[in-house]
Amino acid sequence: MTTHRPKRFYAEVTLSAEHTGFSVLLDGKRLSTPGGAALIVPVRSLAEAVAAEWRAQDEYIDTQTMPIARLVNTALERIPQTRISVIDQLLEYGRHDLLCYRADTPQSLSTRQAEQWQPLLDWLKSEYCITLKSTAGIVPIAQSDESIAALKARLAQLDDFALAGVFAATTLTGSLVLALALHTGRIEAAEAFSLATLDETFQAEHWGADAEAEARLKRIASELSAVAQFLRLAGGTST
Repeated sequence: MTTHRPKRFYAEVTLSAEHTGFSVLLDGKRLSTPGGAALIVPVRSLAEAVAAEWRAQDEYIDTQTMPIARLVNTALERIPQTRISVIDQLLEYGRHDLLCYRADTPQSLSTRQAEQWQPLLDWLKSEYCITLKSTAGIVPIAQSDESIAALKARLAQLDDFALAGVFAATTLTGSLVLALALHTGRIEAAEAFSLATLDETFQAEHWGADAEAEARLKRIASELSAVAQFLRLAGGTST
């Protein structure tokens, strides 16, 4: 409800060049993160995207319509303080990655999963020498210590902005592999969404989809698109 949102209090949104990047100005006043830190973005194009979200606000400010700004805040505030914890959470996804768990029945679903998911696991192996095992059914499969250590080393190389984007993509898709592929530009947002929702698509094809499920998938697609834009603007498509 608009009554619970702060009213727009500014008229002009501009950028200011700083020593370490670009800040967003609201009527000439520098924007800060929710925690009060200076909001300085290292890449101009990313700062411009944040500014565009602030310009697009109407009478009331709705932060739910500002996904890029929220990810920037995460990169500037949360990631530096909780980097080890964030990486540990991502490794848990890696241990039980969506792409590693295939259906045992029906065969048509299992075949589709193998055809569409295995190429990303093969890419992970060829690109980073990280092998993740797959299985049929829901019984957990243990990934090797070497693979998890290699994933950890890869995540440790990411800067705060890339890690923020990878974390968001992982939680949206349930797959660290998909998030890393999105980060490097191996796949685009639409393909990441399609692969992450393969099971839901299969079920809908055979038994139909309800309005609640469709709304959820629409939200995921929109958020994943914003994450992909964030990673691209922040330089996330470079390895």
